[in-house]
Amino acid sequence: MAKSTSNRIISTPSPYAKEHYFYVQEVGTLQSLEPHVSKRQNLNSYLFFVVLDGKGTVSYEAKKYPISAGDCVWLDCTRPYSHESSANEPWSLMWVHFNGKDAADYYESYGQQGNPFLFRPRNPVPFTDALSQLYQTQKNKSSFMELLTNKYITDLITLCFTESRAEHSGEYSIPEKLNQIHSYLEEHYGEHITLEGLSAQFFISKFHLSREYRKTFGSTLLGDLTAKRVSQAKSLLRFSDASIESIAQSCGYQDTGYFIKVFKKSEGMTPLEFRRKW
Repeated sequence: MAKSTSNRIISTPSPYAKEHYFYVQEVGTLQSLEPHVSKRQNLNSYLFFVVLDGKGTVSYEAKKYPISAGDCVWLDCTRPYSHESSANEPWSLMWVHFNGKDAADYYESYGQQGNPFLFRPRNPVPFTDALSQLYQTQKNKSSFMELLTNKYITDLITLCFTESRAEHSGEYSIPEKLNQIHSYLEEHYGEHITLEGLSAQFFISKFHLSREYRKTFGSTLLGDLTAKRVSQAKSLLRFSDASIESIAQSCGYQDTGYFIKVFKKSEGMTPLEFRRKW
C-alpha cells in the first residue's frame, strides 16, 4: 500500500549552472497517506518545504518539533534530519532540494542572524508561489530554465530571511539602541569613529554591540561604516573636483594612503583610476 503520493522532478544542472547559480536537485509536492519517517544525513543539499495541510514532526539538531499547515522549514541536509506526517492528520507539502556555490554561506549567515530553521510566515503564499514557479520551470525546460531557477531560489531565500525574522520577533523591529547607532553612522561617517568610542557613547559593551549589530543588520558595524565611506567617496570622485586627500578627509580618513588602500580593496582600483573610468 502506498504511503504517499507525490509529483517530483529530478534535475541535473549544467556545469555552468553548478558553478555560478543556485540550482534545483529535486522539486515537487507530497501528499502523505499514512505515517512514514523520511530520514537522511550527509546529503549535499538544502531542503525547503511548506506544510500546506495536516500536521507532522521534524527532527533536526537533536530535537523534535511539531509542525502544521502554514509552517516553513529550511534544513541543511548535511546534518541529520527526519520528518514524519501525523497519522490522524496526514500532511501535504511543497518542497525543493537545492544547492549552489553560495548556498552554504547564505545558510550560515541566516543562522548567524538568529533566524530559525522552522518558522510560520505571516503569509505563506509568496513561498508557495516561488515553489510553483520552480516546479513549472523544471517541467517546461525552456532555454532560460537555469537562469529562472536561480531567480526563484534567490526569491525563496530572500523570503526566508525577511519573513522568518518577522515571525520570531513579531513585527520586525530593530532594537532602539542599535537603530540609534546605525543612524549615527549614517550621519557621522566623516568623523573619527571606533568601536570603543561607540561603546562608551551609547553605554553598551563593544562585544555585545559587535555581535548584536551583525545579527540585526547582517554585516559588521565597521564593515557598514567602510561601505558608507567608500560610497560617499565614489560620489565625490564622480561629481566633484575635490582632491583625493580632501575626499579622504571628508570621508573620515586622515591618512590618505590608508584611504587609497581601503578604496582599492573595495573597488579593485585606486580612487584616481575610479575617477578616470567613471
